[in-house]
Amino acid sequence: MRRFLLFSIPLLFFGLLVLLFLRGLELDPRKVPSPLIDKPAPGFTLPRLLAEGEQFSTEDMKGRVWLLNVWASWCVACREEHPLLVAFSREKQVPIVGLDYKDEPEDARRWLEMLGNPYDIVVVDRDGRVGIDWGVYGVPETFVIDKRGVIRHKVIGPIRPELLEQRLRPLIRRLQEEPSP
Repeated sequence: MRRFLLFSIPLLFFGLLVLLFLRGLELDPRKVPSPLIDKPAPGFTLPRLLAEGEQFSTEDMKGRVWLLNVWASWCVACREEHPLLVAFSREKQVPIVGLDYKDEPEDARRWLEMLGNPYDIVVVDRDGRVGIDWGVYGVPETFVIDKRGVIRHKVIGPIRPELLEQRLRPLIRRLQEEPSP
């Protein structure tokens, strides 16, 4: 009996670990809720990538609905969403600010020259500190910010056409119709 208990307890523990692992595989990382939704967007002032010596601040966007798209030239998924962002930016429905995350500025410039630039403004977060403040744990991530500077939605991973049409466009339109603060 004692021998049975010595072998069954570790086996039971191992079985529980396997079940927890299998459950974790079923979760979708894109559905991780952000604690920043409906809270003021963390402020920052960063250097602009394509305007040498100029800075951009989140304060510059107060009173406007805008998107913050966190990306990097080394990011494969960013390349996947990029054509959609370029097409969407041509509509001028909303300003798009690109946050170049943990990237070399020269690589980022080359990437935008090669693939097109969907951003109204591109800022450089070379050390990733602003990304940490915004709760970024991978790129790409996209945030919708309202006129009061409140984060209203977060997309984890690349934006897909159905997400743009069914979720982002209606939200942006609704936020733009709200009165300015």
